[in-house]
Amino acid sequence: MLIKFSAPCLLGLEGLAAQEFRDMGALKVEAKNGRVDFEGGPEILARANICSRVSERILIRLGEFKAVTFEQLFEGVKNLAWEEWIGKFDAFPVKGYSLNSKLFSVSDCQSIIKKAVVEKLKQKYKISWFEETGAVHQIQFSIMKDTVTLFIDTSGAGLHKRGYRPVANSAPIKETLAAAMAELARLSSSHTLYDVACGSGTILIEGAMKALNIAPGLKRSFVSERFENIDSCVWRSERARAADSVIRDAEFFAYGSDIDRSSLEIARENARRAGVSMKIDLSFKDLKDFQRKSEKGTVICNPPYGERMLDVAAAQDIYRAMGRIFTPERGWAYYIISPDENFEKFFGRTADRRRKLYNGMIKCQLYMYFKS
Repeated sequence: MLIKFSAPCLLGLEGLAAQEFRDMGALKVEAKNGRVDFEGGPEILARANICSRVSERILIRLGEFKAVTFEQLFEGVKNLAWEEWIGKFDAFPVKGYSLNSKLFSVSDCQSIIKKAVVEKLKQKYKISWFEETGAVHQIQFSIMKDTVTLFIDTSGAGLHKRGYRPVANSAPIKETLAAAMAELARLSSSHTLYDVACGSGTILIEGAMKALNIAPGLKRSFVSERFENIDSCVWRSERARAADSVIRDAEFFAYGSDIDRSSLEIARENARRAGVSMKIDLSFKDLKDFQRKSEKGTVICNPPYGERMLDVAAAQDIYRAMGRIFTPERGWAYYIISPDENFEKFFGRTADRRRKLYNGMIKCQLYMYFKS
């Protein structure tokens, strides 16, 4: 069974996500704006959910068609193979959005799509009422410039919810973005990682999970584990595959510090939940007191800034301090995310490379310094 998938991701991460899926063995991988399309069998469905570090969720892509009237929408939806996925007892709620399209009422589109799916399933199961007490098959739709695309969600909670962060500090970085930064820094099992403004520890934890090759979804569940046409042995096999891939003798170690003691306590608990606490040392320290504890190191950090926690002037003082302590040295690299377009001016050096990323809805740059 060959399945078509779409994986939404944060803007700027499409290339990283596409490479992830290629490495997983997915077929026809294509990066698009805000998502990656690919194909594969049931094992890819499970593998993508368990192993993807930077995508937000894994969707089955049922089909795509043009529609400018509700009749066209109804017929287009009805023509899709819903019966291949939704059983007679399964729940199938509908949600979605419409942009720059003649069919702009989301609530009306939801209603039409639901009716069309019901009509298709009536033909299959020869029943007039669906109790929807079984596994949830969340139907999602997007209507962009009159093109309708229909999906079924296989993840449930977003993939950024790894399960280790029940609470966070006041300005957490999203797990998928932290993982992307670790990927862009090319962290490996031999690296030493530093975060001088670690907050609740997300960058350190995601860095450790990448370095140790711990699949981010290994400890959580997914709604598609209840899908009748995905054999449970597929999930068992993929979880065993991911568990066997963990690097248990890695030299990797991480050092984190912060001036907020409560955040450090949260970071310790999150690291414990993620199973990487033995690889992370946390200390109460101002970033100005940064000390190198290894010959080589990689610094990745998300310093507080004006739009997040501090006023702009205080954030700029932090950037100046970073410029003084993060000096160019052989074997050392620095990756700092900031929305301030003048970051390099305050840091005191032009970045060797920049990468546009989004921290939530805030447009940022990842400033990369790796040349000595």
